[in-house]
Amino acid sequence: GAFFSGLPANAVHIEPPAVPVVAPPKPASPPEEPKRFRPGGRIQLGRLIRKVEPVYPALARTTRASGTVQLEGVVGTDGRVREVKVMSGSPLLARAAAEAVLQWVYEPSRLNGELIEIIASITVTFKLN
Repeated sequence: GAFFSGLPANAVHIEPPAVPVVAPPKPASPPEEPKRFRPGGRIQLGRLIRKVEPVYPALARTTRASGTVQLEGVVGTDGRVREVKVMSGSPLLARAAAEAVLQWVYEPSRLNGELIEIIASITVTFKLN
């Protein structure tokens, strides 16, 4: 075209540098989920380090509800309660119990030197003074 009309006839044609082709990164393999165990035999739940007492719900206090709430919780490899499921107990008290237990911290549990998760049975008792 007209743009190149002023170049001498012996001008050298230079190709633009090739763009290197980079293979897309391999998808990272998901981290291996720790194995979950129930306490028993050589497998023991670590010592409770931090226990948060539940806040007595106002409606439960008004109706004078008391008793125990049985929970099942998963204690992670870092000692923190990761999941909580209500197994039994007053519906008026269950939420407060679960919210408190989710703040609990245990010593991490190990099996053969390897950190493991523990499925623990947890009981929270509510008593009116």
